[in-house]
Amino acid sequence: MERIDINISPRYAQIPTFMRLPHDASPTGYDVVVIGAPYDSGASYRPGARFGPRAIRAESGLIHGVGIDRGPGTFDLIRCADAGDIDLTPFNMHIAMETAQRRLDELLEANSAFLMLGGDHSLTLAALRATARKHGPLAVLHLDAHSDTNPAFYGGEYHHGTPFRHAIEEKLIEPQRMLQIGIRGHNPQPNSLDYARGHGVRIVTADELSALDPADTARLIRDVIGDTPLYVSVDIDVVDPAFAPGTGTPAPGGPSSREILALLCTVGDLNPVGCDVMEVSPLYDHGGITSILATEIGAELLYQYARAHTPERKPS
Repeated sequence: MERIDINISPRYAQIPTFMRLPHDASPTGYDVVVIGAPYDSGASYRPGARFGPRAIRAESGLIHGVGIDRGPGTFDLIRCADAGDIDLTPFNMHIAMETAQRRLDELLEANSAFLMLGGDHSLTLAALRATARKHGPLAVLHLDAHSDTNPAFYGGEYHHGTPFRHAIEEKLIEPQRMLQIGIRGHNPQPNSLDYARGHGVRIVTADELSALDPADTARLIRDVIGDTPLYVSVDIDVVDPAFAPGTGTPAPGGPSSREILALLCTVGDLNPVGCDVMEVSPLYDHGGITSILATEIGAELLYQYARAHTPERKPS
């Protein structure tokens, strides 16, 4: 199966898949499979992320597979398909988590990696479980306004503020190989970051990031992550809401779209094995700008995966 040919079909036509990739509900042998996770029952404030995958796909027709001055296009280097969505119950977070993990396990049994489109951040735990099952304990590059290492509250074990706490406790990740970038805003308790820091997670606050030279940030990422299999998780609220208003817990004072996209260029120097883009809530978007940014981030992650796993593309 091939991507829809833009020379034949306008970019706004046909059933939308991510970047007009072929739809394959039972993918086998792909380098990366795009999978939607339309779910927001773990959201603590503004809902709507269940509509994120559909909105991202709709806007992704805008994006070609060839980046300016990057040589061969992403899809000339790696085989990708869109597998559609995971069918997730909105009524029970435990069933939703089990369903997501089962589907992601299936994908990784038959394919090399996935790019998950969210959906709220709680389901990153399912993604980490599946990816660690295949690769062992992971390094994590986590771009977010929030650390998401909180305990359960409101009686919800798997809310969107908990995935990385569960991942640390379940030994899915190596905390000393975890880097959280963009953290800011307000927390329920003054010690809200103590859990992550106490386990060796390197936190770069938004203020610290703004003071770092881009080359220093790239060096820090490489130093923390090393050669460990890497999972990249991008919560769209890492970006300042001026650039990404369509999200459930916006936090002013974050980096710009360009700064986040530039930061992701380092991923191709590492060993990425899975990734996600989460927390797009189109109900609060304006002109689709958040979904467009999520599309661009997803496209960047696919390109960086190709660069990392295609020897002739390793140099940036």
